[in-house]
Amino acid sequence: MINLELPKKLRASANQAHQVASEIFRPISRKYDLGEHDYPVELDTMAAMVEGLADSGTQKIGGAAGGRSENSESDSHATELLGNTNGGNMSALLNALETSWGDVGLMLSIPYQGLGNAAIAAVATDEQLKRFGKVWASMAITEPSFGSDSAAVTTTAVLDGDEWVLNGEKIFVTAGQRSTHIVVWASVDRSLGRAAIKSFVVPRDAPGLSVARLEHKLGIKASDTAVLLLQDCRIPKDNILGSPEVNVEKGFAGVMQTFDNTRPLVAAMAVGVARAALEELRAILTDAGVEISYDTPANNQHAAAAEFLRMEADYESAYLLSLRAAWMADNKKPNSLEASMSKAKAGRTGTDVTLKAVELAGAIGYSQRTLLEKWGRDSKILDIFEGTQQIQQLIVARRVLGKTSAELK
Repeated sequence: MINLELPKKLRASANQAHQVASEIFRPISRKYDLGEHDYPVELDTMAAMVEGLADSGTQKIGGAAGGRSENSESDSHATELLGNTNGGNMSALLNALETSWGDVGLMLSIPYQGLGNAAIAAVATDEQLKRFGKVWASMAITEPSFGSDSAAVTTTAVLDGDEWVLNGEKIFVTAGQRSTHIVVWASVDRSLGRAAIKSFVVPRDAPGLSVARLEHKLGIKASDTAVLLLQDCRIPKDNILGSPEVNVEKGFAGVMQTFDNTRPLVAAMAVGVARAALEELRAILTDAGVEISYDTPANNQHAAAAEFLRMEADYESAYLLSLRAAWMADNKKPNSLEASMSKAKAGRTGTDVTLKAVELAGAIGYSQRTLLEKWGRDSKILDIFEGTQQIQQLIVARRVLGKTSAELK
């Protein structure tokens, strides 16, 4: 029998994250939705708390707690001796879910909890983990010339003595203005294709790094989304994550491994927003006299109740797929397929649930009297960033059919 109950230590951590979402995020959610680009000063008090939790060994509240998912002999042996493990990835996923239930934009703005931190945790060396363990890192991948095709990176990194010199433009960088460091994807030799793409940790004060502008967006307005320019930007030689060697046979699996950690986190964000919308919709339907029954067939119930049951089933499946992807990462099992499955399902479910909730709630849903319309806007990005819905389905198809990227485009 499969036990789907969360262990006690994870329930405590998730409950703590839920309290943050309920007591801090929800009360200021509309404020920072209307005040786009205003810095959420209420989050400053969280920085010390998050650092204190990390120092004490308690899991972090945001999305930076995820660990490495690659296999190693010692890790595999430990898993064999101890059985199933629920570690940093599972904790990060549950915390991302709970805080996103409060507000996705604010969740992405938690100091020192950027998506770049998950990238560092995934591929950094032990020495780099010590140096960059307490930074606030955003992630810079997308460029004006491409969106989901991560292999099309044109930003370059050239070694000049003891420094890397980076040149290029990055767009849609979450927390791009507020973070202390940026994890930048760049090519060390464009003639070698995707195999030469590496990730670099660029400090905020690095010479040649600048913020060109902040984007005005449909949703997650509490989070700053920046365009960054790298103009002869110089960083230390050892700020390249992982090995600087170009392995043509391995391709850029090293940097892509980052997504195995971050895609389940984005799936969890979508699950959190979907749950918030379902809870709000249930209250509205109940007040309207619509009964939702689990004993009566859906086609014998009110149309709104039948729709609610359908969406709730999709929510549960997205939730369980996300848990599986995180569990596999914690147990050193390759999870690229499962990470993309969870992201694809949760991203689509998030937009479907939130927009249908707006529709079923009628005038209340479309107005700003509740947060339903905001969640509808916020959810769309969760089906786009970290790989669009179409890209996730393509990855899943390749994995299931055993096709390469060249064979199935």
